[in-house]
Amino acid sequence: MSSIGKKDIKRIAIANRGEVAVRIIRACEDLGLETLLLHSEVDIGSRAYRLATKKICIGGAPVSESYLNIQANIDGALAGGAHAIHPGFGFLSENADFAQAVVKAGMVFIGPSAASIRLLGDKVSCKGLARRASVPLVPGYEGEDQGIDRLIQEAKKIGFPVIAKAAAGGGGRGMKLLTGELGARELLESAKRESLSAFGSDKVFLEKYLDHAKHIEFQIFADSTGRVIHLGDRECSVQRRHQKIIEEANSVSLTEELRKKMGEDAVRLVQAGNYQGAGTVEFLLQDGEYYFLEVNTRLQVEHPVTEEVMGIDLVKAQILTAMGQFGFSSTQKYVAQGHSIECRIYAENPYMGGMPSTGKLGLVQFPEGPGRRFEYGFEEGDTITSFYDPMIAKVIVWDETRGRCIQKMTEVLKRAIIFGVMTNIPYLIEILNHPEFVDGTMTTRFIEKYFSQNFKEPVMGESEEELLKELRVQVLGSRDFNLASQSSNMNSPWMQSWRNI
Repeated sequence: MSSIGKKDIKRIAIANRGEVAVRIIRACEDLGLETLLLHSEVDIGSRAYRLATKKICIGGAPVSESYLNIQANIDGALAGGAHAIHPGFGFLSENADFAQAVVKAGMVFIGPSAASIRLLGDKVSCKGLARRASVPLVPGYEGEDQGIDRLIQEAKKIGFPVIAKAAAGGGGRGMKLLTGELGARELLESAKRESLSAFGSDKVFLEKYLDHAKHIEFQIFADSTGRVIHLGDRECSVQRRHQKIIEEANSVSLTEELRKKMGEDAVRLVQAGNYQGAGTVEFLLQDGEYYFLEVNTRLQVEHPVTEEVMGIDLVKAQILTAMGQFGFSSTQKYVAQGHSIECRIYAENPYMGGMPSTGKLGLVQFPEGPGRRFEYGFEEGDTITSFYDPMIAKVIVWDETRGRCIQKMTEVLKRAIIFGVMTNIPYLIEILNHPEFVDGTMTTRFIEKYFSQNFKEPVMGESEEELLKELRVQVLGSRDFNLASQSSNMNSPWMQSWRNI
């Protein structure tokens, strides 16, 4: 099959789900393009399904049958008459074989080339590239000898604590912290098993564990001519089990001199990889020194905070670049204005260590207003299942200063309403108001240090119990309501912290 001309793109297939699928659909609408949603059987009842121009079911609920099935995505896109595929983030977005298969099938992959993904997306080869580009690296081991005994030997050379990471992917999967030789074998074996299961490769690498580092990343973009720019930085230190919870643009931890130097290193590294499109270069910052961490060869979940402070649209820029057009002006200087924070709202019980909460959504309502942005993939009546990531929505706010931004986000979360499932909103509010978050000194161990125990559930007073009874009269026509009897149904709105304290 002959390849479609880049300027002939009229319909884009979306190989993803949830809020990112909605985000891509909206960008396509702005550009007058049709959309084709490639979805699993259980995602028929979703906002993206209702918004897409066309839909094709590519398989069952398990990701191996649908969202991670390369051939199913290719066949679905071709059957739906798509000219290009946007992979979003997660799933196949950093899979070089998928990018190659899209091009081989005659379509345009909206992202970097397969060769760039292999070079920059593989953490081991990317570290080699960073070393050649004179970008600072954390001491570690990325060798081909993957024997457990060799890995333990190298960990001892580096000096404990050492962290083992999957070479073929991220998101915390395949990541284990080795605090000493005792137990290291079991942890390394577990890391390799998880890596193989998640990414199809059991290769791991080792890094010296920085125990009070901040996670700083730079948004880069490479246009169709090869010009690379960076669009500022993001603070992503608030993480639970290596998954980001709250992100900001820009970080208050960087001096202008440090920001300039890190940004230049990020651009130089990506240029060496012959990159095209959106990507992120991640660093760890500790005691005034920074170290390259990895490159994400895709759009990031937290990209909206960069869009808010820079006044840009990264998804539209991705699509325009894939069409051979300019994503950003070559003459305009992009300078951050104000501050932006993003909170990820998950369907989970914050009082039981983040246990996922599934079920049908009741009333969902976000308080709209200036400087407030809500990206969500599910609405009232939709079902949150156990098959996928439990993120319901992202709340993004912008304001002139970081202090005002924190205050605005807190108030927005307090006024957000989500019935039908438990959410992490009370947990997010507690984090936003912690002294270390307020002064910006939090590190990647912030959650571990202050929120390692189960979040304490608030106790309702008599007046609140009486209010619940009155609500029950209005909704169900009965005052016979026992709070204790509801404990078996944690998804009931009556059991939620609906006050969002």
